[in-house]
Amino acid sequence: MTFVEYIQTLSDNPYFGAGFGLFGLGAGAALLRKGAQYGAVLFRRHYMITLEVPCRDKSYQWVLQWITLKGARKTQHLSVETSFEQRETGHVKTKYDFIPSIGTHFFKYKGNWIKVERTREQQTLDLHMGVPWETVQLTAFGKDKSIYFSILEEARQMALKEHEGKTLMYTAMGSEWRQFGHARKKRPLESVVLDTGVSERIISDCQEFINNPSWYSERGIPYRRGYLLHGPPGCGKSSYITALAGELERGICVLNLSERGLTDDRLNHLLAVAPQQTIILLEDIDAAFSSREESKEVKAAYDGLNRVTFSGLLNCLDGVASTEARILFMTTNYLDRLDPALVRPGRVDVKEHIGWCSTNQIEQMFLRFYKEPGKDPGVLARKFAENVISFNRNVSPAQIQGYFMFHKNNPEAVINNVTQIWELT
Repeated sequence: MTFVEYIQTLSDNPYFGAGFGLFGLGAGAALLRKGAQYGAVLFRRHYMITLEVPCRDKSYQWVLQWITLKGARKTQHLSVETSFEQRETGHVKTKYDFIPSIGTHFFKYKGNWIKVERTREQQTLDLHMGVPWETVQLTAFGKDKSIYFSILEEARQMALKEHEGKTLMYTAMGSEWRQFGHARKKRPLESVVLDTGVSERIISDCQEFINNPSWYSERGIPYRRGYLLHGPPGCGKSSYITALAGELERGICVLNLSERGLTDDRLNHLLAVAPQQTIILLEDIDAAFSSREESKEVKAAYDGLNRVTFSGLLNCLDGVASTEARILFMTTNYLDRLDPALVRPGRVDVKEHIGWCSTNQIEQMFLRFYKEPGKDPGVLARKFAENVISFNRNVSPAQIQGYFMFHKNNPEAVINNVTQIWELT
């Protein structure tokens, strides 16, 4: 029997024909399935655009809030985030925000359908936050990346609007900055009464620095500015910095140099990753170390503990690796205790003394507290200032304000009992 006749015989066999048919159907189905998978991969690769936002990225919370407000409003699968909101009266209200839960969601944006996949890996932890690692992935048709630029910019603007008119405080946690407490209502600059010309000089210098970055780059000068406010306690140094941050529309990053575990490397890193549009504040700089000699003594006393060294601080302020586009304020009650190397130009560019109340300061504080109808408040203010200064020239704004609080609605008692300023405070 020839080979052709043998094949003809097999084809006439019904069992073989049925098996061959089933094999052909299976092979065809497998090829179609593979083709569909390959086609889907090609389509996703060339005709869809994906954006992944990890939880460590600054825009992660912005995007979640934006999706909740603008996109996935109709989703029935939600997670809750509890926060606190301070009202104009100072009252703190509990606020509940609902955001898309873990899973897949869909919404429409500018005529495009977008798929949102929020995933959580239980086996992987964010070591800085101590929570499971999360990501949000957005997928849309097309190749135009501008749709994601628009989403991110809208999310950022929405977050900024939420904190509009407020001052954010940050504190160092590990190797990153975290918001400390709730956003605070901006403190008016005029609410902190300093001696004549002091406030004007500081804010003028800050604004000149902020508005002229090109002036520094054209001359090869590092674009950073350092300020030192010195004077007795209770005279308004920290209060003025808080009010100044509100005036400049910036947050405040508060850093304690005496914190255990704060090393030179960590300090340098924190200054480098400080949130944009913030003022870095080092309070009571004299308490960390006042001189090179004392720094050596402290280092010997705390041998084995992680501490910031004096040389490390100097390098962070203006060393080769120091950051730019930075406004840094330092405060101290004892200027004479500071090493000259710390306060030289380049590290401290502006020094201002915030001292005991002058006659003008006392008058201005009186006028802010008391406005008697039918009387000339200027006359009462001058009389009060004269009585205070004649009794004791060393009085702080904190003492004056504390004294006013005991006589909120009685300016006559305030004028005639100035000795209580030192007795009550």
